Amino acid sequence: MPRFSIIVPVFKVQGFLRECLDSVLGQSYGDFELIAVDDRSPDGCPAILDDYAERDARVRVLHLPENVGLGRARNAGLEQASGDYVLFLDSDDSYTPGLLAAVAARLEGAEDPDILVFDHVRTHWWGRGGRSTAADLLAAAGTDTFRVREHPEYLHLFLVAWNKAYRREFFLEHELRYAPGLYEDAPVTYRSMVLADRIACLERIGVEYRQRRQGAITKTPGRRHFDIFPQYEGLFAFLQERPDLAWARPLLFERALDHMLFVLAREDRVRPADRPAFYREIRSFHARRLPEGFTPPPGWRGTEMRLLATAPYASYAVARGLRDLREVAGKGKRRVTRAVSQRAGRAWYTAGSKLPLDPRLAVYSAFSHRGVLGDPAAIHAKAREIAPDIRGVWVVREDAVDELPDGIEFVTPGSRRYHEVMARATYWVNNVNWPGTLTKRPGSVHIQTHQGTPLKYMAADLLTKPGARHGFDVPKMLWRADRWDYSLVANRHSELVWERAYPCHFTSLRTGSPRNDRLVTAGPAATEAARARLGVPAGHTVVLYAPTRRDYRRGGHVDRIDLARLAADLGAGHTLVVRLHPSLAKGTARGAGLADLHRRGVLIDATDEPHVEDVMLAADVLVTDYSALMFDYANLDRPIVVHADDWGAYAASRGAYFDITAEAPGHVACSYRELAWLFASGAWRDGESERLRAGFRERFCEFDDGLAAERVVRTLMLGERMPEHPDGARRVPAPATGRAHSMR
Repeated sequence: MPRFSIIVPVFKVQGFLRECLDSVLGQSYGDFELIAVDDRSPDGCPAILDDYAERDARVRVLHLPENVGLGRARNAGLEQASGDYVLFLDSDDSYTPGLLAAVAARLEGAEDPDILVFDHVRTHWWGRGGRSTAADLLAAAGTDTFRVREHPEYLHLFLVAWNKAYRREFFLEHELRYAPGLYEDAPVTYRSMVLADRIACLERIGVEYRQRRQGAITKTPGRRHFDIFPQYEGLFAFLQERPDLAWARPLLFERALDHMLFVLAREDRVRPADRPAFYREIRSFHARRLPEGFTPPPGWRGTEMRLLATAPYASYAVARGLRDLREVAGKGKRRVTRAVSQRAGRAWYTAGSKLPLDPRLAVYSAFSHRGVLGDPAAIHAKAREIAPDIRGVWVVREDAVDELPDGIEFVTPGSRRYHEVMARATYWVNNVNWPGTLTKRPGSVHIQTHQGTPLKYMAADLLTKPGARHGFDVPKMLWRADRWDYSLVANRHSELVWERAYPCHFTSLRTGSPRNDRLVTAGPAATEAARARLGVPAGHTVVLYAPTRRDYRRGGHVDRIDLARLAADLGAGHTLVVRLHPSLAKGTARGAGLADLHRRGVLIDATDEPHVEDVMLAADVLVTDYSALMFDYANLDRPIVVHADDWGAYAASRGAYFDITAEAPGHVACSYRELAWLFASGAWRDGESERLRAGFRERFCEFDDGLAAERVVRTLMLGERMPEHPDGARRVPAPATGRAHSMR
């Protein structure tokens, strides 16, 4: 008996079917049966299904004698299922890599709950969407199981069949079946959720939910959307027969009305001519099924539900129209408020500019005001040490204020205090551009630290890469860069690139990267502290995987490595640490498996660690693709492996200043197989790796000597002579403390 029965109803999806089937059959976890139900599809689907069944014994095809619709096709597949758990998948959707392995692990950890719910991502014809509305709820569930009676908020999870794994015996015991018509998911989902004794959640994107541009039934206006009423009538008829579920009626009544009102408001579902009749059906349902103790929720939705008791459609339509007008007016008011705030900000800045610059005031910002980070943080720390008379004020977003270290003076962007400080400050230190609304005053000193050594095209060089520069206003970027006085560089390569990418009037300073001072001067104690902070077991070899974003994919996230497989292949005595590019931290990348693997202890997700220097110090070896992190990590003189399986696509879409595969800091893997071999054989740390790294360090760590921050403060703030770069060998911290394991 297989662990999973995956039921795929099929009808008129020949263009998407192979992708769907391949996403299931290509899973790393193979203990399943795939039951494909041909719902009398008139296109090429039946032949595709038969072809897959001939090639893979896990595929079973059920050809129905007549078309019965999605719900009853699922039922037909259910009758053939033999797995411990049943999963449903629509045939124009697909599974994400590693889903079934994650589901199996979560079920085992939760001791076989009745239902397991996982996440999804909407995939439009133009690209992937963002995080789902369910993501936070799934994360909040943690590793515990629960009942809906104690946690009714989980009735707000997405109302579909394909984001769940049902224990088959539970499904059969409660005679759960899908009714014909649209919205067939609703009664089964809600009925199962209130009946289940143990529900678990998996914070992982499991399904690519395809949003078809045309042809989707739920986005085709017509009378079929009236099917929602018999679906909910069936659910409440069931509840009426179950006095033990009286507690659930008010909860599900609210969910039913919310769903109906949602459908009513959608122009792509209910035609204007049908809305009065649809509204009357909602009122009729409300009158028949209103349970004792029901309280409408707050907000507009609650107002709509109260109107159902007394207001005919004409009155409801007027109320909704007035609400829409207020919403439009509110948007206009917010625009006016923003405009007034901007004018006030300019006035505050102008008033402050009439006062002389304060020679003892410096303002700092990093990564668009995200906190005390990067090169600006290193400069600020050194200024507090050797130039305590220079007052440092950080510009920090309101949502980052709570994360500030003790003793940091700060202002928030747009505030009156912000404009007053910016107007008087002599020194402006940032690793991105300051807002264009701030005019450079004569005598002020703007210090641009950048964010590392550039491999990919930047600024003006993006003009030849229209896809990569999407969303960037290059002329405005250069206009803002015209305010720079000094550009800090760690090597001659960066010096040449920044002067080419930013053709502006600034002076390049060969200071080194201030944030890399920590890497150059850190000793064994710093390495041990960094490993302890991450929770790395003593003696483990730490493999840091740091991928960058891709400009050839909307959203920037592309899974190039199966992280669970890599962690398993590394074997005992290894810890895999993953650090995503900051631009991917809040998107779907972590939901695609990283968050789940971190929670299960398969790896460590270090994306949120505020100081990437600590993450690098903890690592024995860096695996990256094209991340600028490699240039910083090279200061540690520890092995680097470049995983470049899509270098051609990356270089073509973004552009690169040199071929990293030809001038690499270590061995280059062009496939996962090659990457696995490098670790299994121990070649990742061999003599050739050391030779390549030495040449890379000579070129790109040229000015990093541990004195960069001091050089900036003494030269630009104190007016002292710049300390010379020391001759001879560069100082390098003690090797990482992990053992030199190879893969099993």
